[in-house]
Amino acid sequence: MTQLTAKQVARYIVRFAQDKGEPITNLKLQKLLYYAQGWHLAFFDKTMFREPIQAWVHGPVVPSVYSQFRGYGFKSIPVHPRQVSLPKKLSDFLSELLLTYLRFDAFALEHMTHQEEPWKEARGSLPPTQPCRKVISTSTMKRFFKKQLDG
Repeated sequence: MTQLTAKQVARYIVRFAQDKGEPITNLKLQKLLYYAQGWHLAFFDKTMFREPIQAWVHGPVVPSVYSQFRGYGFKSIPVHPRQVSLPKKLSDFLSELLLTYLRFDAFALEHMTHQEEPWKEARGSLPPTQPCRKVISTSTMKRFFKKQLDG
């Protein structure tokens, strides 16, 4: 399976959400990227994109994608990106994942990630409001999401 960039995956997610009539903010997009990467690791034993995910205060963030959309703040991303062409297996995987997670708003997704081992492990004992740029380990993500498959 082809490895993508986080920006390609983000464009796919934004376009998919907009096509479904679901508003998507940068905060929500970041959490969806985290879940896409985590579940991809669990199902396929490798990363979907190579960029690291960091454990920021409001949950997992891919800094390059965050920078691209930061100008929208907490508002919905209005741009309608051109369709991203993905291999069928990958677009099927992402579409199914998004149908599961799009129903949650950004704050519910943030809350969910804060309860999960990958984000908590990366942040360690930092206070909840302490800024952090620590990378969330892909091996921890893989172990955590595989456990969800088995559980």
